[in-house]
Amino acid sequence: MNTSLPTGDASAVPQHPETDTALSAPAGFGYSEVRRGMPDSAARFTLTSPDLRDGDALPAEHWADAFDCTGDNRRVRLAWSGAPEAARSYAITVFDPDAPTGAGFWHWLAWDIPAGHTSVADALPAGAVDGTNDLGTLGYLGPCPPVGDRLHRYEFTVYALDVPTLDLPASTPPTIAAFTMSGHVIGYARITGTVRR
Repeated sequence: MNTSLPTGDASAVPQHPETDTALSAPAGFGYSEVRRGMPDSAARFTLTSPDLRDGDALPAEHWADAFDCTGDNRRVRLAWSGAPEAARSYAITVFDPDAPTGAGFWHWLAWDIPAGHTSVADALPAGAVDGTNDLGTLGYLGPCPPVGDRLHRYEFTVYALDVPTLDLPASTPPTIAAFTMSGHVIGYARITGTVRR
């Protein structure tokens, strides 16, 4: 069984410390490959956050206030630099490839962020769209992995797009929004936070 989850440069993807045998336990879900939603030609640029260092545990204030978690559901602040000059807008996603769903879990999608903006904090800039997450609500939904499950990775990705708007309503299902976005990606940057309960 292929246990890799390609999400860009394979050498930059955090690897699980568990063995292949452990990947099918304890919940009985195995790993399957998830296709990454960006072309190989996409340029890499830099993403940073005052709230999270790449590869570190995500602080509890950014966890969900849903399911059985009682976090503050505070969005992680992000800033990026070095994006392609041809970028006409940006999009942001937070994706958990380790959710025991067979298809991961979308925690946040936002798009139509004007090209002149290179950061987000508590509110999105005017004109940007806060999309629907996999819970069916609008905006950011923090992590809340199952108790006792393997370490979950939360991939915060900023995409540079070649169009000023995706022309999608906020109610667009996450997979459709990600699919639409994938045809316009010219660059991306990513940091990953981890959570285990």
